[in-house]
Amino acid sequence: MTGTLGADGSVRLAVPEEASAIYARGFFGAPQGDGSLILDPYEAVYLSEMARVEVAGSRAEPVLWPTVFRRAVRADPGFAVRYLVYRDLRQRGYVVRRGPPPVVFAVLPRGGTLNKTPARFWVEALSERVPFDLARLVQLSDRGLAARKAIWLGVVDEESDLTYYRVRQPTPTGALAPAPLATPTEGWLSEDRVTVLVPEAVEELGRHLAYGSRVGHRLELSLIEAAHLVCSGQLELRESRSGRRVPLDRLVRRAHRLDPRFSERLAAYEELRARRLVVKTGFKYGAHFRAYPRNPESAHARYLVHALPDDHVSTWPEIAGAVRVAQGVRKEFLLASVGRGRVRFLSLERIRP
Repeated sequence: MTGTLGADGSVRLAVPEEASAIYARGFFGAPQGDGSLILDPYEAVYLSEMARVEVAGSRAEPVLWPTVFRRAVRADPGFAVRYLVYRDLRQRGYVVRRGPPPVVFAVLPRGGTLNKTPARFWVEALSERVPFDLARLVQLSDRGLAARKAIWLGVVDEESDLTYYRVRQPTPTGALAPAPLATPTEGWLSEDRVTVLVPEAVEELGRHLAYGSRVGHRLELSLIEAAHLVCSGQLELRESRSGRRVPLDRLVRRAHRLDPRFSERLAAYEELRARRLVVKTGFKYGAHFRAYPRNPESAHARYLVHALPDDHVSTWPEIAGAVRVAQGVRKEFLLASVGRGRVRFLSLERIRP
């Protein structure tokens, strides 16, 4: 079957019988009123590489696959990375079509029929070298949620290997019964932690409400836990050296000097606690928090959480490493996007399509 190569890398199959055969086996191309078929550049390059379509130039001279590929790259500089994702999905048996902006591809489930079976997945194709943009990921997730499509990311590394991620907007919830202290207790602030010494408060906060870490007969709280307890009226702070009272704003200023992202982490912590989750440091796993559905004495952590400003930009290797660690210890990896008085959660999960 021979098609004519266009300036943009597309290919036109003019013979209706040939066009119909190509369309019937994998739903390639866009049928035209005259019985011909237009293959977009991804389809043209793929079918040429698979030797299912021969390509000719405007003067009917044969055009080999490398030329077809270069023509597509010349028309679209990002084509090479996106084609690797397209090719891989087609090789896995999916019907892949151009997606509605802002996504690159719309993918039907295996066995689906074009124009009868709706696309189940929207797939974004990315190089590991492009920045990880949290705001764009949230926007993409919103669009998918509104259209009832699952969002996949196909990330291509420098050796042209692919890693796929599924993006969701989960609703993390726990079952810890909120039972605040009846009367506030006293906490003593040192450099980067707060110590509670009152035995009854140590027992209630440490054992029943799962705050802090009990060390001997005292309870050690992080600055985030202390700020949360001060805000909720359960803790009164004093300087360990002077005994002077420490108001919340002074505690927050000190915490910011130690951790410039304290505000985002505190907002995420407050949201997770409001969802009745127990929140502990995720330092051992390279995360900000680990979150439990119940008291850690009777449950394993379900989530590893990174708290980030909603305009956060970083690198894909950093994110890939965090997801790998979370799944390696059987936790769900959550990004807490913090901004404009709101905390939103995104889940990233490494998958095999």
